[in-house]
Amino acid sequence: MSLTESEPLRRALIVVDVQPTFCEGGELATEGANEIAHRVSAYAATHRDRYATVLTTQDWHIDPGEHFSDNPDFVDSWPPHGIAGTPNAELHPALADLDPDVRLKKGQYSHGYSGFDGADEQGRSLATILAEAGVTEVDVVGLVESHCVKHTALDARRAGLAARVLTDLTIPVSPEQGEVAHKELTAAGVELRDSATL
Repeated sequence: MSLTESEPLRRALIVVDVQPTFCEGGELATEGANEIAHRVSAYAATHRDRYATVLTTQDWHIDPGEHFSDNPDFVDSWPPHGIAGTPNAELHPALADLDPDVRLKKGQYSHGYSGFDGADEQGRSLATILAEAGVTEVDVVGLVESHCVKHTALDARRAGLAARVLTDLTIPVSPEQGEVAHKELTAAGVELRDSATL
């Protein structure tokens, strides 16, 4: 059912970690991530009126402890990435015109896989921000599907929110990890949708 003027917008768009650090040429690159950045930008520009609020998250690592390693296992430890204050930790240039309502930074001193681990400049958590906006449903997009997008969507469900991952606006590290993520998301009640079908 489409929204009418009398129905309040209760859905948020959460744009997860669309940063050069995760794109081709970045410290922790996934092939195809630059294209996802441009797709996310185009989708947000075209469909912003579907959302009560648009939020971005950024990995913003200062001293994340065991999250960084010189000999990473790519499961619990990773090469340094998303380093606070560096150009590659900023939002991707494709999002230059996005003008999000809220920007959250996460992982300063921890893994910070989920957007729900982050906070805005006022120190508000994502859960608090969504509650204050009256949001009951979220669409999650960004980088990468098998990790931070997945964890953000799962935490949205744990917070009692309806959640969708827009599968054409994200990408996994590998097809195999994408399949595992899809199973976890589906089991948790997260809806997997192509944005063209909305």
